[in-house]
Amino acid sequence: MKARIHDMTGASRALPAEQPRAPQTAGGAMRKAQAQFPARSAGTRWAATCLPIEEVLAVLDRLPFRAEKPHTRWQRRSGAHAVLTWLSDFPGESWQERWEASPAAVNPEHWAAEGHSWISTVTDVRWNSTQSGLMMLAGADVLRLPLTWQFGYRSVHLRLLFERTRDPEGLARLEEVVDPKRWASVGGGRARLALTRIMAAKGGGLADITPGDAFEYAEELRKAGLDRGRGTLFYSWLRELGNFPSDAPVTLRFLHRVTGQLSCAQLVDRHGVDCAPIRQLLIDYLEERQPRLDYGTLDNLARNLTRNFWSDLERHHPGIDSLNLAPGVATAWKERFRTRVQRRKRPDGTIEETVVERADRALLLIAVRAFYLDVARWAVEEPARWGPWAAPCPIKEAETTDRKRAKRVKARMDQRTRERLPALDSFAKAAADHHRYHLTRLEALLAVPPGGTFTVHDAVFVRTMNAAGAAARHEDGVLLYFDLAEHRAFWAWAAVEFLRHTGARIEEMLEISHHAMFQYRLPTTGELVPLLQIAPSKSDQERVLLVSPELADVLATIIRRVRDPRTGTIPLVAAYDYEERIWNPPAPLLFQYDRGGENSRLSSERIRKALAEVLAFIDLTDSTGQPLDFTPHDFRRLFITDAIRSGLPPHIAQAIAGHGNINTTMGYHAIYPAETIEAHRAFISRRRALCPTEEYRTPTDAEWEDFLGHFERRKLSVGTCARAYGTACIHEHACVRCSLLRPDPAQRDRLMEIRDNLVDRITEAENEGWLGEIEGLQVSLAGAQNKLAQLDQHLHQRTIVGLGMPTTRSGDQ
Repeated sequence: MKARIHDMTGASRALPAEQPRAPQTAGGAMRKAQAQFPARSAGTRWAATCLPIEEVLAVLDRLPFRAEKPHTRWQRRSGAHAVLTWLSDFPGESWQERWEASPAAVNPEHWAAEGHSWISTVTDVRWNSTQSGLMMLAGADVLRLPLTWQFGYRSVHLRLLFERTRDPEGLARLEEVVDPKRWASVGGGRARLALTRIMAAKGGGLADITPGDAFEYAEELRKAGLDRGRGTLFYSWLRELGNFPSDAPVTLRFLHRVTGQLSCAQLVDRHGVDCAPIRQLLIDYLEERQPRLDYGTLDNLARNLTRNFWSDLERHHPGIDSLNLAPGVATAWKERFRTRVQRRKRPDGTIEETVVERADRALLLIAVRAFYLDVARWAVEEPARWGPWAAPCPIKEAETTDRKRAKRVKARMDQRTRERLPALDSFAKAAADHHRYHLTRLEALLAVPPGGTFTVHDAVFVRTMNAAGAAARHEDGVLLYFDLAEHRAFWAWAAVEFLRHTGARIEEMLEISHHAMFQYRLPTTGELVPLLQIAPSKSDQERVLLVSPELADVLATIIRRVRDPRTGTIPLVAAYDYEERIWNPPAPLLFQYDRGGENSRLSSERIRKALAEVLAFIDLTDSTGQPLDFTPHDFRRLFITDAIRSGLPPHIAQAIAGHGNINTTMGYHAIYPAETIEAHRAFISRRRALCPTEEYRTPTDAEWEDFLGHFERRKLSVGTCARAYGTACIHEHACVRCSLLRPDPAQRDRLMEIRDNLVDRITEAENEGWLGEIEGLQVSLAGAQNKLAQLDQHLHQRTIVGLGMPTTRSGDQ
């Protein structure tokens, strides 16, 4: 059920663009690996399956299939004889062909339900003997049971039988390279069962298992719904044993979820472009840009040009085949992508849909505008190839700027930083207390035997009977995994400390390896200082950070935790780069953990969930009472803000943060109101220090009276004198001539009288021949006329203009 759509943008002239889901491309890495390493065919004829029944039974009577107890030997032999006798009635040249022709091969459930009745038609034997006989035939490689059949017909004796009878030497070599605790654990037993099932389905021993066999097993296990992310350990064991070629995938985990790098044609085709010439144009454009772009940027560019631009135009304008868009078509497309539908699930299960402004609209417009401009520029260089597609760009340069939104984002991020910086120390302390709390609980659990009762933090728990695990039940009956809780708490503490002391991005933190730490000897003093190398990530800029004592303690703690106790080294882990869609070479990563026996790198999602548990533990709130959450990127903003506030020059902060532009660094720096006030006060102090000290002494009473009297003496008969305090009258009180006189509109008549008087005096001087007075009188007359013009201009500016009353158009009613 969907709720009503709410428009939060203030305009709803065009519905937001509904973007269809892209075709599923996940699992591309698995498909590519399966094509490179195909699985073996089980076959229908080989030496063991073509033996006569007497020779098969003779093989079962010899080692390693011969049991010690006579009753067990008789039970297995009679069961195998009964199965082979029943299969003799089906067509085929081998026992495998006869098995596949029988109804037992169709469905293991049919075999379990009706197998006894089928066998009873040819011989009288107990059902448990028949089951033992079938397992012996599979162990002797007389029959090969498909994986899907084995998933439906589970036997607790299959793994133990195969470990004794099928390639015991290979299993012994494998056991030597695997940790004994892991070999005997539940995950180890699951990995050994996977190896057994592959050998039972494909034949041969451990050395005969190919990467394709492992891929097929993982796919069939997933299709059967039995894969819970814990069925890949056997693959890493086989790689560690050296059975796989060097170019085989480094791990089986996530192989069915990741895509790998797609070609430019695949990037375009995943969103669908109906017009073939436009499709080829987009492919050519992406291939032209590909050498200068990383894969993540190329992927986003392809998405913007196909799904968000051209595919949307084809959905609304079927048959469109030209980049020369009509003004109405371009305007409608830009209006559709101005907003998007945000969907949120309500507590009652309904979906609330809200129309909101699209945050990445400017980036979309920039990508489309760059596409048009690139094609036009390339058309000059290669007119035959690009010339037919050159067209006017439907997007103006002014449309690609989004300064208002950038300012809102900056203000919101600054406020977020101001709220969290005072709570940073409290949050870091809470992370340490949270880990200490769960570590105490884990140590208390491990101190008691399985089934024992213990009390920790005023709570009573009962440890489970599994000695290899670290789980206990609360007195309320709730099952809690103490080891997993301590694991999450530790990595939450490690992430908080690392991020707050380095200001690194989360992807940079997860790629830190043991090789990133080194020492540098200062050339002046010869002192050794520890340094940490940050690998290039977002900006492809490598940088080196100074390791503080606090950070050194955190790194040492992490190394002690992840180091292999058998070898004393940090295990090599191959991590998948979700931006470049490639597997990185194996490296001694620090942020790794034992996931079901297989070393795996921590993910950003796991770090965020661990931070959320710390927040729940401390219960931080902001000024409004809402939970004060911390994201990994918050620590980067807090680090830069605190560094610049502490006096670190911005260009040094830029180098530490790895920004290509100092404006980006200053964008991370949150300005506090106190900083503005203090900076202004410091500026005033510096300015006063440069001015004569006598200007800032306390004035005397006479000086103060003179200062106040200055403003009283500025009032004149025709206006006000605007000269500054302490300055002399430059016109010797001939105010009409002075440009500093501000005429009073109420004294207009007086100014007119002065003007008329000056005109009369000039006439009189001319008649009497007083030539010495005429020049001075004319200067005064010009000043009077200028003051009257000022009054007229001021009166004109204050004239009220009637705008009339607006009328309503009939079309808007």
